[in-house]
Amino acid sequence: MDYVKLSFSGLVILLLFSNTQSYFVEVAANDEECFFDKVKAGTKLGLTFEVAEGGFLDIDVRIVGPDSKPIHQGERESNGKYTFSAENDGIYRYCFSNKMSAMTPKIVMFNMDITEATKEHEDGGVDQNKLEEMIQELGTTLTGVKHEQEYMAVRDRIHSSINDSSNSRVVLWSVFEAVVLLSMSIGQIYYLKRF
Repeated sequence: MDYVKLSFSGLVILLLFSNTQSYFVEVAANDEECFFDKVKAGTKLGLTFEVAEGGFLDIDVRIVGPDSKPIHQGERESNGKYTFSAENDGIYRYCFSNKMSAMTPKIVMFNMDITEATKEHEDGGVDQNKLEEMIQELGTTLTGVKHEQEYMAVRDRIHSSINDSSNSRVVLWSVFEAVVLLSMSIGQIYYLKRF
């Protein structure tokens, strides 16, 4: 019975200290969108993103720390996953830039994971710490599975859109070929009847 109470309390603690936010944002052509997280040192931060629509499905990504030093910078990426620990207290900035595109807006799906550093319990035993670690690992794994499912849903939507576009082009080309074939047949019959 104590094990169940302990598991439940550990899960509640995990949910209180772990925060995941998922967003879809449209980044206009020749524009940049930034998002901010205020965290304390030792906090584990994560960014997972996927370009869902627009152009060549690429975007520039920049993660900047509170001291204005870049933590990560990527150009023309279609998806990515970055995890790091906050070295300083302050505001961390995630930016998606579409400045390389002159006409095409991009739609970006992204998740920001924030897992605060766990505090050591002096009164807890070794078994309780082990259980809390296992629960935290389970929560992290479940969050990863959720992100993978969202990623797969976006990929499915992108590929479905590509398939629909290809299908409509094939149908239009087939109709065009049928019209050309029919007009060539009528032209040949007309030409042969003239003799």
